[in-house]
Amino acid sequence: MKILYVAIGGSIGAILRYLVSGMAFKIFEKMFPWGTLSVNLIGAAIIGFLYTVFEYYEVDSNLRAFLFVGILGAFTTFSSFCLESVNLIRDGEYKYAALNILVSNISGILLVIAGILLAKVILTKM
Repeated sequence: MKILYVAIGGSIGAILRYLVSGMAFKIFEKMFPWGTLSVNLIGAAIIGFLYTVFEYYEVDSNLRAFLFVGILGAFTTFSSFCLESVNLIRDGEYKYAALNILVSNISGILLVIAGILLAKVILTKM
């Protein structure tokens, strides 16, 4: 049954990734992978938030699988991030490659922490 929850969540996450990445591609310059960066940073913030909330409340393992493995697993795109970074290096776009690697990793970690802190603030007011 858990596999069904992961599959449904994965479908939702993939659709959300497609929509968010597409919007970013339309809004920002085309050379830098803004869509992948956007979904990875949004996903990092959400996973930090939910992980902390789920430490306070007992959450069914099927719901955890649906959200973490399904939705967020399909929404975030680490493999795409890696490929795009390699392609930027291959194309001689070293500045963009370094920017993508640094911003994705540092901002992602900071947003996980921000999600944790936000969840703690909200949970202490409840």
